[in-house]
Amino acid sequence: MRLVLFDIDGTLMDTGGAGSRALNIAFQNVFSINSAMDGISMAGKTDLQILREALSGSGISFSGDVAPELMESYLENLALELEKSGTDGYPPKSLKPGVMELLDFLLSTSGVRIGLLTGNFEEGAWLKLKSFGIHRYFSYGAFGSDHEDRNQLLPAALSMFKRISGMDADYGDCIVIGDTPMDVNCAKPYGAFSIGVATGPYSVADLRAAGADAVFETLPDGDEFLKLISF
Repeated sequence: MRLVLFDIDGTLMDTGGAGSRALNIAFQNVFSINSAMDGISMAGKTDLQILREALSGSGISFSGDVAPELMESYLENLALELEKSGTDGYPPKSLKPGVMELLDFLLSTSGVRIGLLTGNFEEGAWLKLKSFGIHRYFSYGAFGSDHEDRNQLLPAALSMFKRISGMDADYGDCIVIGDTPMDVNCAKPYGAFSIGVATGPYSVADLRAAGADAVFETLPDGDEFLKLISF
């Protein structure tokens, strides 16, 4: 059994800036702060990390009272901003090269279960996947709402898989795919196999330097992928 766990932003898709727009609107709605996300790097981070950094940059303490209200506003606006992407001058959203082909291949491959390992809040992750109609490929995973520390998400994904499937799997059965060094790093403590794809802000050289077990410019085709994970 192989558990193939995909990151979302930069790996499966580009939302055309919908996420950062929704966060900016949330800060404006809740705190009357404009452009809160300016200067905040989002790649590879969990949504809770991003909120904490943006709050700190605006001089606001991260607390149990503040975070839920921001999250609610963000998620409400994310759905609206995803619809806007590609219309009325907004940057377009798109799937990354090879996504549909690889997902179709893996879905029909015996001994493979497709899942998620993403920094997105769970509700936000499903909104993004549904906006491209690819939510049907995924039945389990780990999300930024499970833990602020991305390095804690692989255990959460494995636990959820066992809970919904009733099947045992080990960290050595997991393949983590992402576009940032943080995606690579979250696999390493557990001995999981990591695949870096240079479809986000990081280069092939960056991902190799981070220690990815395999690196590609874009997602590989099904046959190449299958050879890679047949270890």
